[in-house]
Amino acid sequence: MTDREKPLYRLSVDIGGTFTDLVLLGTDGSYWTKKVSSTPDDYARGIINGASQLIEEQQVVPSNIVAITHGTTVASNAVIEQKGAKTALITTRGFRDVLELRRLRVPHLYSVFYEPPTPLVDRRLRLEVEERIGASGEIVKPLDESDVMSALDRIEQDGAEAVAVCLLHSYANPEHELQIGQALRQRAPQVILTLSSDLLPEMKEYERTSTTVINCYVRPVVERYLSRLIDGLQDMGISVPLVVMQSNGGLATSSIAMERPVYCIESGPAAGVVGAYHLGSRLGVDSLMTLDMGGTTAKASIIENGEILQAPEYEVGGDISAGHRLLRGSGHILRVPAIDLAEVGAGGGSIASVDRSGSIRVGPRSAGATPGPACYLQGGQDATVTDADVLMGYLNPNHLLGGDFPIDRELAEEAVTRNVAAPLGISATEAAHGIHLLVNSNMARALRAVSSERGRDPRRFVLFSFGGCGPVHAAGLAEMLDISRMVVPPFPGVFSSFGLLLANVEHHFVRTYFKTFEQLQVSDLAEILEGLWEDGRQQLRAEGFGDADQEVVTQVDMKYEGQVSELTVLMPPGKMTPETLSELGEVFAEEHVKSFGYRTDAPYQMVNLRVIARGLSQESRIPERLELPVSNRNGQSQRPVYFGGNNGWIDTPVVDRGSLTDIPTDGPLIIEEYDSTTVVPPRWRASVDSWRNIILERGT
Repeated sequence: MTDREKPLYRLSVDIGGTFTDLVLLGTDGSYWTKKVSSTPDDYARGIINGASQLIEEQQVVPSNIVAITHGTTVASNAVIEQKGAKTALITTRGFRDVLELRRLRVPHLYSVFYEPPTPLVDRRLRLEVEERIGASGEIVKPLDESDVMSALDRIEQDGAEAVAVCLLHSYANPEHELQIGQALRQRAPQVILTLSSDLLPEMKEYERTSTTVINCYVRPVVERYLSRLIDGLQDMGISVPLVVMQSNGGLATSSIAMERPVYCIESGPAAGVVGAYHLGSRLGVDSLMTLDMGGTTAKASIIENGEILQAPEYEVGGDISAGHRLLRGSGHILRVPAIDLAEVGAGGGSIASVDRSGSIRVGPRSAGATPGPACYLQGGQDATVTDADVLMGYLNPNHLLGGDFPIDRELAEEAVTRNVAAPLGISATEAAHGIHLLVNSNMARALRAVSSERGRDPRRFVLFSFGGCGPVHAAGLAEMLDISRMVVPPFPGVFSSFGLLLANVEHHFVRTYFKTFEQLQVSDLAEILEGLWEDGRQQLRAEGFGDADQEVVTQVDMKYEGQVSELTVLMPPGKMTPETLSELGEVFAEEHVKSFGYRTDAPYQMVNLRVIARGLSQESRIPERLELPVSNRNGQSQRPVYFGGNNGWIDTPVVDRGSLTDIPTDGPLIIEEYDSTTVVPPRWRASVDSWRNIILERGT
């Protein structure tokens, strides 16, 4: 077989804090996965090393790789670690401190020690200019050019690498921002510039300023990183364009990611939800609740009626979300669309201890990759969730990752006994089971945050679980929420990387339109929407998508007049007419009832118009079937597994995914594979479908 006759491949890479995950998927259904250690000093180096190893091991010709997609934490890490560019802010006089004034949001109720995050721009580089534009776009006070020159002098003197320009009401009239931008480009063309009117032409001064500043802050870091990565891939012989996952679940070219990295802050977690959406469609399931449990955190999201739910804003660089939509304020706000996720500090590395009240606490502190759980043989002394799972027999007591990663059960038992069992006067098994139940309870908060707190009954959803630790805990979580069916996809430990292969190119456009239904003119609204739709179509055409390969979706941020917060709802398809407007009002009212439990007779208020333009692939991104890698397991084995006080220890069969069929196998059962383990408790049944998804169903 010649190189040209061999299957074509798509490569995806997802960077995590501990591991970098790679998936290589062939057009013939063959696939291979690889986990390599991340290289925080230069993430591109870890990717190149992992890709080189994977290609060499599988004897893949680099020129037969036709697509490469990437999810990265580089931008978010720059914010978290405060290692972004030296950034200046130019704003309207009187508004230099908006980054410190923020919104009145406190993440920890009644905490007198709460301190908001340090602004990403030093106060001496928050520069003011005399000007004023009104809310309707009228020029109230012309721009003072001498103030602009003074600001540019300070920028040059202090050596700022990037400049964010955010003037009051520039979303309604960008004239003054454009004047400042032109002056800066003439004076210091090497300085990175972001205008808020280009990036986020939408009302809300603090959110717009914060988003623009973050884009400037991380842009040089992202540009340098992606440039090194592209050069390294080309040196390997991979010359196809690199595309990057955005926080909204769509893909963007590397050039757009370099220019607007703020859209790619949460690219990794988004990819897993996208993968669940596509596999759910294949299964004929349009309502899924996703659980992604890794080493440090667990993230939950929801897919309802075939739509991935998105949030118009989120925070970065703060505490881990408590899984409650009202507890915010610990991070820097980003007003960009993102897949709606709830996150808790619950992972395999979460540390268990006994507090002063004599209660077990699990997380949010994590043992991380170094030293890691005690069983990892790297000097860890704390008891972790992984240690508890090993002690109860859920995880292989001798090794993980298909035998590549040796572990020690005795060290796990010592850590659990020393840190939890002995202080409480209970057995190590009881302590381990308590740790397991408590971390499940923590993750249930995240699942409820995306379901019941939003007026959705979790029992209506299928639980879709992935991540290295997710399938171990998923059945227990399903029982907590009275969910009777769950799915574990192939390669669950690297599933976020796989999800990268299924995403579509996607671009978002927004415009503030602050009018009640009684105030607006349908013809004016239709004209604005047509302009946004055309912007989306032109962007896709420039990237090679014909009109037949485009999908344009419209959303509206709405509220009742007088309310502060808005909800984002889907606008009915087709041209804007009075009938469409009436239907939109009913859609909003129904969503308001789901979210808050009531509707009123107050006028409907539009806030922002949002258009999503998607470029659709002409070919299916999912092969008809998967070819499972050959397992190194020698038949079925057994080991004692602890399933709680009512069941105790049970000698449980241990099998691999490839041994399952479409005929359900009764639990208890342990299903081991290279990157994860699935626990099937008593009263549950496990089978696989044609695409090798594990289907778990609860019996009566």
